Amino acid sequence: MSTWHGLINSGYRRWLPVTDDTPAVSLHEGNTPLLRSAHLSALTGCEVWLKVEGANPTGSFKDRGMTVAVSRAAEAGAETVICASTGNTSASAAAYAARAGLAAAVLVPKGAVALGKLGQAVRYGAQIVEVGGTFDDCLRIARDLAAHHPVALVNSVGNELRLAGQRTVAYEIVDALGDAPDIHCLPVGNGGNITATWRGYQTYIAENLATHLPRMWGFQAAGAAPLVRGEPVAEPETAASAIRVGNPATWDGSVTARDESGGLIAAVTDEQIFDAYRMVARHDGVFAEPASAAGIAGLLDRHRNGHLAPGQQIVITLSGDGLKDPDASLRDGYTSTQTSTATADVARALRLAA
Repeated sequence: MSTWHGLINSGYRRWLPVTDDTPAVSLHEGNTPLLRSAHLSALTGCEVWLKVEGANPTGSFKDRGMTVAVSRAAEAGAETVICASTGNTSASAAAYAARAGLAAAVLVPKGAVALGKLGQAVRYGAQIVEVGGTFDDCLRIARDLAAHHPVALVNSVGNELRLAGQRTVAYEIVDALGDAPDIHCLPVGNGGNITATWRGYQTYIAENLATHLPRMWGFQAAGAAPLVRGEPVAEPETAASAIRVGNPATWDGSVTARDESGGLIAAVTDEQIFDAYRMVARHDGVFAEPASAAGIAGLLDRHRNGHLAPGQQIVITLSGDGLKDPDASLRDGYTSTQTSTATADVARALRLAA
């Protein structure tokens, strides 16, 4: 029987904002695989590791923060949690609310959420409201509702509970590698993940559990890159829906992580993202959602342009599972060969020797 029972019940509890009275609303999140990528290591001349956050219970890194946020909401006596989402937060909030016996309301931009994620929120019993606008409009409304009604907002904006939970990814990485990597790459949408991951590494430095800090390399989609442009994007556009955010709620934290770590936040095109999306599945056997591949795309872009010294240890966060957006995979094309029911015909179709 597994001895892992989720983040609040783990040795990381001492760094989480919970008390002895906080119930552990958990789906056994965390403890996700850290896989060495032989393919990316060979391409870049570095040691490249993939932190597969799609292995969390609802298929994304959001579960790390949600276990803390919903546990504390339950402790405070909340009856309903609310969030704005491009998909992953809604799925996570709905699942943990169901686990806690709470109601969940999720606001999503109409027609802009991958069906896999919407299907999760539906099945967990959340009340879903489609908003005619962007994620930023959804978040504005969710914040307003939480300010004037008895509902608990579980977005990462201003929510140190969520961010504290998400810090644990850095703890796991250092514990697995024996120290922090030289560079940590990850996609950036609303900014909470890069903010929390950086703070996690800072925690381990303060506790003398790591000897150095990594440079944080965040990557946005070119059509939704407000942090790169230095100003909000009114109508963000990218097929990587999880990072289709025009005005990141954790803007300041993202910039701080970049600047304090000596890192960067850069843009990659959708073409680069989807090339990386195909690559990590084909060569590493990891099916990640398109937005997850932004970190890989960014690393390869830096390498191609001569901005990556060989011999470094690099971790890339793959933030969500590919089953979140199966339509993206099928739109990308697949091979289907019509054959008869005869074994010989199938063998010929597969080009197998006689």
